Amino acid sequence: MKFDKALVWFRRDLRDDDHAALATALAEAREVYCAFIFDRDILDALPERKDRRVAFIHASVIELDTALRARGGALLIRQGHATEEIPRLALALGVQAVFANRDYEPQAKARDNDIASRLSAQGQAFYLSKDQVIFEQDEILTQAGRPYSVFTPYKNAWLKRLTPYDVSPWPADGALASGPLATCVPTLAELGFSPVDTDAGKQQTGMSGARRQWAAFQEDRLQHYDALRDFPAVDAVSHLSTHLRFGTLSIRELVRAAQAAQAEVWLNELIWREFYFMILDQFPHVSGHAFKAEYDDIQWEQGPEANEHFAAWCEGRTGYPLIDAAMRQLNDSGWMHNRLRMVTASFLCKDLGIDWRRGEAYFAAQLNDFDQAANNGGWQWAASSGCDAQPWFRIFNPVTQSQKFDTEGVFIRQHVPELCRVLAPDIHEPWKMSTAKQNAVGVIIGRDYPAPIVDHATARERTLQRYAAARKTG
Repeated sequence: MKFDKALVWFRRDLRDDDHAALATALAEAREVYCAFIFDRDILDALPERKDRRVAFIHASVIELDTALRARGGALLIRQGHATEEIPRLALALGVQAVFANRDYEPQAKARDNDIASRLSAQGQAFYLSKDQVIFEQDEILTQAGRPYSVFTPYKNAWLKRLTPYDVSPWPADGALASGPLATCVPTLAELGFSPVDTDAGKQQTGMSGARRQWAAFQEDRLQHYDALRDFPAVDAVSHLSTHLRFGTLSIRELVRAAQAAQAEVWLNELIWREFYFMILDQFPHVSGHAFKAEYDDIQWEQGPEANEHFAAWCEGRTGYPLIDAAMRQLNDSGWMHNRLRMVTASFLCKDLGIDWRRGEAYFAAQLNDFDQAANNGGWQWAASSGCDAQPWFRIFNPVTQSQKFDTEGVFIRQHVPELCRVLAPDIHEPWKMSTAKQNAVGVIIGRDYPAPIVDHATARERTLQRYAAARKTG
């Protein structure tokens, strides 16, 4: 062993099994301490004091602390700025090294570089492990030695490189040290937050919640995922994205299971996740700018009407039932079906002509599973500004999407109760109902439910002109 004492810093990896940094520390040090920082740089930037993600993290940290105490250790909990707390804790413990799992977001990378410098000044090492992805950094490159910018060849190279070793679990067994610095997990109130329903949107917390959701998906839905995944009224998806975001379940385990079940379509979704991590890591300009520079020249709608349209989109009152149902689902639960993420994003950018960055920021504030890489990649895909994106001239029709993926209007009625008595096919375009029919079903368009705030056909033509102009100038 290289070290007498080491510290493992838990971040977005809230589990004690198949954990790369923990396993590495246990192999390299005689005494291993564990820590978690409630980072004020992150918490203080949140717009609301009632945040589902903070509640999810809090509950998951409590469960992780319990698991570590059962192994003789404990989470050393601190509240403050991670750039200060980790070096301070490392010095107080007298460790020779701090271990953590690598993060790929620009701000996280800057934070880690800062901490590495501070630890080095104290004579302590900082080691980062690969844990939240199967492949990272320069492990998947084109034959020219460059990062991929198109998904399919990336996926093919990813699959070709994959070996059993890449998805083997990290044995994180071994005794842990607790030391004299262990403290109880602070309450949400002590962190400055209010309690919320963490089960909303089917997001059970912690390692145990991840296990239950993973088992249910394998038993009931994985075999039907390919056929049913695009229908929001059908519970056909895994609901594991928040657990992947906060690391209460290992990506290696999921990939192994997808391979064993020959679940190619679901495995593709896991590879898309890795693709977007790679894009953010290798092309950090996508944080705030279009991947394709010419799309930074798009003249987005601005002014009072655009702001009113944005508010209507956020609140689910655009007059397009599928869009409104999806946005209300997001606001109510912190979760949105993936098909609807694409449709609502396309509607904001290409029907309302509003800058994709405004939608990206709104999703970032609302989604339980918010991950900068996936959120940015998805929005740039919808806006046609990203790598391997939806072609700029292809625009989702919110009505035909509704007719195809919620044919009977089951999902719409769940989230837009004003339309509960409207039957298909009227529910997809309720503004086309006659006055007599509106009276019969008890919903008057413009009074009980809004008329469409834009005409799709007209908006489509404006969007084609907007994009054509940007491509010409770019």
